[in-house]
Amino acid sequence: MGAPTEAPRWVTHALVPLINLALALIISGLLIFALGEDPFEAISIHAYGAFGYPEAIGYTLYYTTNFIFTGLAVAIAFHCFLFNIGGEGQAYLGGLGAGVVGLAIGHWPSPIVLILGILAAAAFGGAWAFIPAWLQAKRGSHIVITTIMFNFIAAALMTYLMVEIFIEPGQQSAESRDFEAGAIMPFVHDILAQIGIDAGHSFLNLSFVLALICCVLFWFFVWRTRWGYEIRSVGQNESAAVYGGIMPSRAIILAMCISGGLAGLVGVNEILGVHHRLLLEFTAGYGFVGIAVALMGRNHPFGIFLAALLFGALYQGGQELAFDMPNINRDM
Repeated sequence: MGAPTEAPRWVTHALVPLINLALALIISGLLIFALGEDPFEAISIHAYGAFGYPEAIGYTLYYTTNFIFTGLAVAIAFHCFLFNIGGEGQAYLGGLGAGVVGLAIGHWPSPIVLILGILAAAAFGGAWAFIPAWLQAKRGSHIVITTIMFNFIAAALMTYLMVEIFIEPGQQSAESRDFEAGAIMPFVHDILAQIGIDAGHSFLNLSFVLALICCVLFWFFVWRTRWGYEIRSVGQNESAAVYGGIMPSRAIILAMCISGGLAGLVGVNEILGVHHRLLLEFTAGYGFVGIAVALMGRNHPFGIFLAALLFGALYQGGQELAFDMPNINRDM
């Protein structure tokens, strides 16, 4: 018997995901019907809530931004056969880095502050991922265990820093003072309003453009550079990579540091783009959703963008649906 042939790429990359989505839609419809609601009305409300008016589109793209960052973070680790479950902690530390810049030099010119905030978010997230990466590369510690542990450590560290250091004096909530104008990422609706386009009011800011740039850079790095080739080689066959002169430890550490840096950029969207101050629990599970985004997007930036857009629509449309149909919540 001959070796089994692989399915065409259009089957594995397009048809199978569409079939999965159709099955998920059917199952969701049955669950909604079982709850006593009209599935077709629910789909209509959900679609309108995600794309039906400018403000909804803005919020959908705002969620999409976070999912692009975390999806790319998981994907670069997957290419090195690493399962980074530490996106939550790395996003937390990224927000800390962006927040420190915003608090320290928010009075500087905005372009300088925002660039330094982006670099700080990526550096803090990457540094937080470096420790599990080093333990995996040099000591053989399993990356899944260490990244899970570091999620809890990041949460504890942020709680301590917010309560003991960054909290605004005279208030009970663990939040810093508001940033000055230079540390605020511009909202897209404000930019569009200057050219006469009404985009409603949403949290969508220029971090979305940064996310799209990261998609392009991700593709170029993974498939057009020597470092990307080394990461993919180690992920596909570590023994063959060693035979070819590649150091697996270097590829592992590089992939995880980039992964942490991408996850840290969630802090740019949330801290510099939305909240404009340091606070707790701004990650909201985005790091874990990034795992599903990367898997659905098959670790390719274009697929990750589409999967992130889908999850952004699910989040935003789900909120609208939960408001109009109280029997249904967004998690369903």
